[in-house]
Amino acid sequence: MKMILAETDKQLQEAMDVRKEVFVQEQNVPLEEEIDEFENISDHFVLYDENEPAGAGRFRLKDGLGKVERICVLAKARGKGAGKIIMNYIEEHARSKDVPALILNAQTHAIPFYESLGYSVTSDEFLDAGIPHKSMKKILK
Repeated sequence: MKMILAETDKQLQEAMDVRKEVFVQEQNVPLEEEIDEFENISDHFVLYDENEPAGAGRFRLKDGLGKVERICVLAKARGKGAGKIIMNYIEEHARSKDVPALILNAQTHAIPFYESLGYSVTSDEFLDAGIPHKSMKKILK
C-alpha cells in the first residue's frame, strides 16, 4: 500500500470518491454534510492498494492544533492495516508542520483503533450526521 498527499485534480477526486463510497453510500451521510466548507483549506490524502484508491483522510489546522478528519477505508481494503498507514502518514505530515497535538472526532466503533494509536477520549458522546462520535486527542510534543 502507498500513501500520498493529494496534489493533482485526479488524486483529489480519488480521495473524494473513497469518502463518498464509505460515508455517503455505506453510512448514509448526506452528501451536503460530507462535503463542507473546509475542503479548500485542508490537506487531502489517498491510500492506494495495488494502484487503486483504497483509503482517504483529511488534515487541517484548527486553533493551533492538527484536526484529522474523514478517515476512511474501502470495504475491500479493510483488515490489512490501511487505517494505521493513513493515520501514521497524517501524523508525520502534522509533525512536519510542527503541530503540538492532533484532534479528531471518532465514530464510537472506531475508538479502540484510535486508542491503539495513542489517542485519548476528550468528550462525551455526541451525534454527527446521525452517527455517535467522541472527540479524541493525541499529544505529539
